[in-house]
Amino acid sequence: MLTVHARRYDNGEPVRVTIVGERIVAVDPAWPDGDVAAWPYVAPGLFDLQVNGYGGVWFSSDELTPDKAAAAIKPYLACGVTRLCPTIITNSFESIAAGFAALRTACDSDPLIGRMVPGFHLEGPYLSGDDGPRGAHPKQHIRPADWTEFQKWQEISGNRIRLVTIAPEVEGAIDFIRCAVASGVVISLGHTAATPEQIAAGVDAGAKLSTHLGNGAHGTIRRHPNYIWEQLGDARLSASIIADGQHLPPSVVRTIIRTKTPRGTILTCDAAGWAGCTPGRYENALGAVDVLADGRIVVAGQDQILAGSSAETDVCVANAMTFADVSLRDAIDMACRNPSRLLGYEETALRRGSRADLCVFHVEPHRLHVIKTIVAGSLSYESPQTT
Repeated sequence: MLTVHARRYDNGEPVRVTIVGERIVAVDPAWPDGDVAAWPYVAPGLFDLQVNGYGGVWFSSDELTPDKAAAAIKPYLACGVTRLCPTIITNSFESIAAGFAALRTACDSDPLIGRMVPGFHLEGPYLSGDDGPRGAHPKQHIRPADWTEFQKWQEISGNRIRLVTIAPEVEGAIDFIRCAVASGVVISLGHTAATPEQIAAGVDAGAKLSTHLGNGAHGTIRRHPNYIWEQLGDARLSASIIADGQHLPPSVVRTIIRTKTPRGTILTCDAAGWAGCTPGRYENALGAVDVLADGRIVVAGQDQILAGSSAETDVCVANAMTFADVSLRDAIDMACRNPSRLLGYEETALRRGSRADLCVFHVEPHRLHVIKTIVAGSLSYESPQTT
């Protein structure tokens, strides 16, 4: 049995959460001896649907091993993340296949990784080839949508690819979207230079999400219509956003959340494989990047085109509260409940019977200070600092 004493994230009520096995068996009122404000908060563990790696390890690599994959996933426990979707981006068929094979083995061989990774995210390679919308995706591997190719990756993954980001204007995209949706895969639109008609066609075919809306775009676009407005204005699409303070200014974060509402917004860190690395130039088969002194990760040789984020999910939660003036409850739900709902997974909650995925934390100005992270009833991370 495991017991947690903390304040609920959704209403501030002090509670005692009792865990037996993998499940919460009771959530009861509690009465602290001292000031209740000194107690940390407890919330369902965060769920990030777009994580590219950590500490120099990229999931998009033909050199990925199960041990490396596990080593890149476990640091997110310190950020309160109990579930995430390892994301493989545009690459050769062989490299994408190798990445999914290594991730599958990591999930099968390590029980903690298996619990933390409910599914995989494929971002590309069926994206716009235009500079700007393409972002840091290597142009030589951008190609038309190919359902047969994808089915091979899905088989290699053990049928774990749950989310695919695609540009609806690429050749074969609409048929691909229909096939994917019919197979149970969730489709997100992203890295696109599509016309309004092409955006609408992608949504009509079954797309449900916009990947990191406001990024993966031209530096200069016409005021309207454009592919950002079209996705922002379509109520059928939820939007994921990177609230790391680098990818979007606070005003854009605020606008997207107010337009989509907290229920229709998903927070993701989109952390690059270079997250956690010291400033300098780094290079792999996907290309060279510079990790700048201010924390930004950019395509090497310039300082405008970002190549993923260096922040973690808890930073995005804290920033969303500041940028958009949303409650702690809404910020947590955007990084936990909403991605669970989108992908059709169990929505963990502070209630009897829920899977015991929890994070215990204090709120700081620019991040959450995570004290404990519990995955499926097991204490998987405990901070050496408890204040």
